[in-house]
Amino acid sequence: MGWKPGDRIALREIWRGRIWAARPAIVVQDADDGQMFFVAAGMRWMCPRDASGGWLRLPQDDWTLAEREWDSNALSFAWAGVAHAVLAFWERDWTHRGWYVNLQEPLRRTEVGFDYMDRELDVVIAPDLSSWSWKDEDELEEAVRRGIYTRAAARRFREEGERAIRRVTHREPPFDQDWTGWRPDPSWPVPELPPGWERI
Repeated sequence: MGWKPGDRIALREIWRGRIWAARPAIVVQDADDGQMFFVAAGMRWMCPRDASGGWLRLPQDDWTLAEREWDSNALSFAWAGVAHAVLAFWERDWTHRGWYVNLQEPLRRTEVGFDYMDRELDVVIAPDLSSWSWKDEDELEEAVRRGIYTRAAARRFREEGERAIRRVTHREPPFDQDWTGWRPDPSWPVPELPPGWERI
């Protein structure tokens, strides 16, 4: 099943057979050479929280989902079988904020969009691609300490991040072109989660 530009989908994180998070997105491209999604500032997404109502960053055995508002515009690039996505971020006024590598499971196609699970460690890349830094190293270390991931898995995540950094900073396609002026089709609404998003 392929998606068409403008289709509304759910990007869901799945942990131990349950939905950990769910974000509505608009399909920009769904092709053999990769997927692109638009996530709009102002959209409402489902985020995990604990019994006391606090927002959760690391997976645990018990959580509920609650709605939050997303505050940035993002264009996400992903590829079949690849354990990372690359996002271009803009402020609400479309000031380009930079690039972000999200280390994650490869996307799995579903009836409502795509499923994956985040891997804690991420990379922030400057708008002009001149520098980069790791993000959330402390969270990955805590996840290893809790037994969520092994030390070997954490090393693999870092190696995947290094591959992604090279892909972006060496301007390999599609990053050989300037995406900073990209804008969504003005007819696209702020996306909402599609019907059936809550069913695994």
